[in-house]
Amino acid sequence: MEKIKLLHISETFVSGVYTYIKQICNYLQNNDDFEIHIIYSTDRVETKIDHIPKDFSSKIILHEISMKREISPKEDFQSVVKIRKKIKEINPDLIHLHSSKAGILGRLAAFGLKKKIIYTPHGYSFVREDISANKKKIFFAIEKIIQLILPVQIIACGEQEFEMAKKIDKKNAKVVFNGVDINYLSNLKFVSTENRKKIRIGNSGRVSIDKNPKLFNLIAKALPEYDFYWIGEGELASELTEANIYITGWKNHKECIEILNTFDIFLSTSLWEGLPFNILEAMALKKPIISNNIEGNLITVEQGVNGYICNTIDDFKKSIEITSKNLNEMGESSFNRVSELFNQEKNMHKLINLYLLLLKK
Repeated sequence: MEKIKLLHISETFVSGVYTYIKQICNYLQNNDDFEIHIIYSTDRVETKIDHIPKDFSSKIILHEISMKREISPKEDFQSVVKIRKKIKEINPDLIHLHSSKAGILGRLAAFGLKKKIIYTPHGYSFVREDISANKKKIFFAIEKIIQLILPVQIIACGEQEFEMAKKIDKKNAKVVFNGVDINYLSNLKFVSTENRKKIRIGNSGRVSIDKNPKLFNLIAKALPEYDFYWIGEGELASELTEANIYITGWKNHKECIEILNTFDIFLSTSLWEGLPFNILEAMALKKPIISNNIEGNLITVEQGVNGYICNTIDDFKKSIEITSKNLNEMGESSFNRVSELFNQEKNMHKLINLYLLLLKK
């Protein structure tokens, strides 16, 4: 039996998209039915180039092709030509496109080649809060038009993304939630915080506009008796100015998990998300979740059970104070919720079944 050739294409090779692709590759790397290729770009400054060879098995075949995040007709055309050439060379049975830019470039590159294609947006560009209302409408129209002209199977990775996907093309929209390795995370030694003088509240990720460090700073200012940690680095780190905030800088995944495990509460101040892995990992480590009120995070929190969704600084302050008195109970509720909805093994199995189903059509 010939192997199924699976090709991932992604313009962004950082953060949640990177984790998602890595998960699929790790899940399938010892499956002799699949041969896996990745076309990726390192054009984004935040791409950790040195980590790529370490994070992927030698069985995974990597192909680097330049792709720009912003619209650039000349460079986009060059990317499409190079991707098309590589698609012809690999001759994949199935192509999985990741993020909005690759969702367009990949479809154009595969036009007329009669390939089965899946598209996962990882947070549609038109839900961003750092762009104007007119630009959101333009991005929505682009997604709608490209799906109408070159329809593909959309597989959303979160609840909000699924609702958005149905607005683009209800017939071709499905959802498979992001997941984390419950067994690995639950077997890590639990870090007791009972004897600590101060409650430790933390976040992780790039310190950028989407993560809303300004709000994180305001919450820390309102609660000077608590310690706040941010695992990561980024261009807006200067907005984290309060004396009770500690910025760890960039950490690899293992180091990030070790620090995350010392938190009492996980705090997400993001302005928009798909379905963030950092929250899911915190839940698997039995951490209560306090989150800004955004659609992408709503499914992770059962209000008052494993955390709180907040709208104002006062909401955050009160929620953190209440949660601090119920850490163990709410942490267990986080673990139960992530085990039920976001189990990586179960959700990867669903995704592969969708792959196989699409190949039969």
